[in-house]
Amino acid sequence: MLKIGMIGAGFVAGFHERALCSVRGVEFAGVCAPVGAEALAERARQDGLGNTEVFKSVADLCAAVDVVCIFAPNFARIDIMRDIAKAIEGGAKIKGIICEKPLARNLQEADIIARMAKALHVPTAYFENQLHMPSVVEARRQLEAVERSMGAAHLARSAEEHGGPHEAWFWDPTRQGGGVCCDMGCHSIAVGMYTLTPSGKPPAYLTPVSVTANMSLLKWGKEPWSSRLKERGVDYTTAPAEDYSNVTFEFKDPDTGVRSIAQATNSWMYDAPGLRLLMEVFGPGYSYTVNSLESPAGLFISDAAATAVADSELALEKAQATSGALVLQPNEPDLYGYVAEWRDALSSFEQGKDGMLDLEYGRLITMLVMAAYMSHEKKKTIDLTDPAVLRELETYVPLIQQGKGTEVLGGD
Repeated sequence: MLKIGMIGAGFVAGFHERALCSVRGVEFAGVCAPVGAEALAERARQDGLGNTEVFKSVADLCAAVDVVCIFAPNFARIDIMRDIAKAIEGGAKIKGIICEKPLARNLQEADIIARMAKALHVPTAYFENQLHMPSVVEARRQLEAVERSMGAAHLARSAEEHGGPHEAWFWDPTRQGGGVCCDMGCHSIAVGMYTLTPSGKPPAYLTPVSVTANMSLLKWGKEPWSSRLKERGVDYTTAPAEDYSNVTFEFKDPDTGVRSIAQATNSWMYDAPGLRLLMEVFGPGYSYTVNSLESPAGLFISDAAATAVADSELALEKAQATSGALVLQPNEPDLYGYVAEWRDALSSFEQGKDGMLDLEYGRLITMLVMAAYMSHEKKKTIDLTDPAVLRELETYVPLIQQGKGTEVLGGD
C-alpha cells in the first residue's frame, strides 16, 4: 500500500482527498501546510484513508511517505521542490513525485522544477485531470476503429469556465502567474491537444506550429466586482489579470504532416449553475462532445429553504446559487478525471515508471501557455517553429504576470 503525502491543504488538496476515497491500495499518510492541514487530516481520517498525520516540515513528511504531492500555490513550487530534493538526498525513499497543474508560472520556473526532478531519478506525474476524464477517454476508445479508418480528429474546441477562483492568491497575477489563461487555459490547451493526438501516440506527440491569442478583462475590472476583489486584497485597477482568454493553436502530425486546430476558451465570469467543462471534437466523418453540466440528477431549493444551505458547492464546484434549480453531480472527482489520474500515477510508480503525463509534459504545457500570453502582448500570431521564438520564450515573463496588466488589458 502506497503512503501519500500532500504539501498544501487548500481547495485542490481537498478535492484530491475526495478522489482518494475511490482509489485502492493507498493510504493518505500525511499533510504539510501552513493553513488547513489539521482539518484536511481529520477529514481523511473520517473517510477511512488512514491515520493521516500533520507534519511540520516537508522533510519530515517525505521521510514518512512513498509518494509526495505538490498541491501548494504556484509561487511556492520551486522552494517546495528544493525541499523535496534535500529530503531525498538526505535519505527519504520516495517512489514518486506528483505536481498539480500548472507546473510553474513561467518557463524559467518550469525548467528548474523539471530539471530538479530529473536529477533525482524519481518517477513523476503531472496532474492534468481533464485528459483522464472518463467521458473523454471512453469517447476516444469507442471511436478508435473509426479513427483508424478515417484519420485523427482535426478540430478541438475546449472550454473551462466558472465565476472565479476561491482564494485571493489565485486572483493575484504575480503570485498565480497570470489570470484565467494560466489558471485554466493550461487545462483546455492540454485536453485540446490530447484529443487531436492520434490514438496510441504519446501526449506530447504533436508538433506545435503557431498560436494566436486574445485576452481581456471584461467583468472583474468593473464595479461592483473590482471592489469585491479589493476586499480580498487584490486591486485590479493597478495590477489586473485577464478574466477571459481565447487561444487558437495549430499543430502538425510529425509523421504525416497533417495539420489540426485546437481552440481553448476560458473565463472567470461564467455566471451560471457552476463550473462547466465543454469539449467538442471533430474528425473526418465523426465527432463527440462533453458537457460537465449535463447530469441525470438535479436539485430544487426554494428561497424559503435556502437559508438552511451552508455551502452551495456541495452540489457542484463553483456553484453560485443556493436556491432555484441546481445541477447536481454526485461524483465530481470521478467526472473530472481526478480518480483516473490517481490510478494512473500510482500504478506507474509501483512499476518504477512516470505517469502518463510527467513533469516534462508539464513543462511543454507551460511553454504553450506562455506562448499564448506572448501572442496577446504582441498582438500577432506566434510562430512556434521559429528557434528564435522558442529561445525568447525560455526567459519570457508576461507583463500580466509582472503586475503590469494595465499595459495590455487596459482598465477603467
